[in-house]
Amino acid sequence: MNDAGDPVSIADLLDERRHLLDLAHGMLGSRCKAEDAIAETYRRWYELSSAARARITTPRAWLEEVVGSICCPARPNALDSMSTTMDIAGRTELEHAEPADRALHSLRAMHSRPTTPQQRDAVVLTVRQACATEDAPLLASLLAPDAMAFYDGGGKVRAPTGPVRGNLEVARSLLTLIAPHPRITLHTHSVNGHTGIVVRYDHQVAAVISLDIAGHQAVQVWATLNPDKLRSWNLSRTELLGDG
Repeated sequence: MNDAGDPVSIADLLDERRHLLDLAHGMLGSRCKAEDAIAETYRRWYELSSAARARITTPRAWLEEVVGSICCPARPNALDSMSTTMDIAGRTELEHAEPADRALHSLRAMHSRPTTPQQRDAVVLTVRQACATEDAPLLASLLAPDAMAFYDGGGKVRAPTGPVRGNLEVARSLLTLIAPHPRITLHTHSVNGHTGIVVRYDHQVAAVISLDIAGHQAVQVWATLNPDKLRSWNLSRTELLGDG
């Protein structure tokens, strides 16, 4: 049983965020102010408990209403009172687990089942292939039975809020996240010194996925979706080197 919430495809996540930004920009007339409004909108979304978010059947409509209430404070909106009175104490300890605690399981597994760089790269390449071909059985077989996935949206996109547990659930969440789309491409790339997976949407990096490998399986999957953390991946060569 996972309390992380249902995964959403990258294409839908980015479409939702762009739609909300356009909506806020139209009301405020400033892209900078619109970005602030969207940050506040997602903050209110994550302020809700997991149970409260689960009861919202159309998250996009809820987010649109919150954007409206932020950009036009005088506009009547019952969602303001709802978001402040929701019980956020119901969040599980799992959602607030320290990163060090999350990594301990992975470190122990990797120590007990060492992997050569060649074996590690082979696993990552096959994971990319399984994701690209939507091969759920193959993907699940490449994940340890007690594998966990963590999605870092940074409160900037509507990503799962807690760890996803179990190889079948992790496989499902990954395949949902990077569901085939004409504008989505998957590439292997060095991530923190190891081979990882970079997901591009319209040639822009939309997600960076790293995997902790033990033996011939991934024990943890870390997916960065936070636009702020991905900014350096999307800088042009000129921007990286400077104008001079």
